[in-house]
Amino acid sequence: MSLTSGRRRQIILGSSAALVSAPLAAAQRALTPSQMLGPFYPVTPPLHKDNDLTLVDGRSTRAAGQIADLSGRVLDIDGRPLAGLRVEIWQCDANGRYRHPRDRGGLDEDPNFQGFGHTITDADGRYRFRTIRPVPYPGRTPHIHAAVFQGGDRSFVTQIYVAGEPLNDRDGLFMRVPEALRPLLLADFVPVDDPVAELAAEFDFVLSPVLAGLFAAHTA
Repeated sequence: MSLTSGRRRQIILGSSAALVSAPLAAAQRALTPSQMLGPFYPVTPPLHKDNDLTLVDGRSTRAAGQIADLSGRVLDIDGRPLAGLRVEIWQCDANGRYRHPRDRGGLDEDPNFQGFGHTITDADGRYRFRTIRPVPYPGRTPHIHAAVFQGGDRSFVTQIYVAGEPLNDRDGLFMRVPEALRPLLLADFVPVDDPVAELAAEFDFVLSPVLAGLFAAHTA
């Protein structure tokens, strides 16, 4: 069990400080904190819509950076899996550049990095992506944007941060999260014995009863 997953079973908290639903001492599970969408959500998602961001159609070379598998589950507050939900991630490439017209940082774009991917949770609520360990760029600590939604409505958005990353303590958006909730946005990127991926990380999304009930109604 990862540190993040274990912490989720110790406390019940809302998606922000204003939504704390029980004292820490008496709580059992935590909701994943939400965060802002950010300016670089794809204007037009790429045609190669899949869950491997490290390979681009028509190119044989994988993306630069440390290849990493990111996986986990989408759950309700009682630990029940939520199947059939669309999970998206998007992030900058190993150069710190987003595939987005508003990213004008002057950095070269990695043509082998897809930048955006999506998948559908299985019967156990599981999802999986192949991507790269996120890297910093001016003003931000390494992070991966993530969204979980049903149909055309983006119902939940957050950001996944790297556990143990020193830049986290200087990142304005991460530090804006109440201290007790910050571990819920962290994922450990650990070395793995894999022919492609150097690292693997797990991150569970725990959704509020309102969102979980909405998703269940759509997928029943």
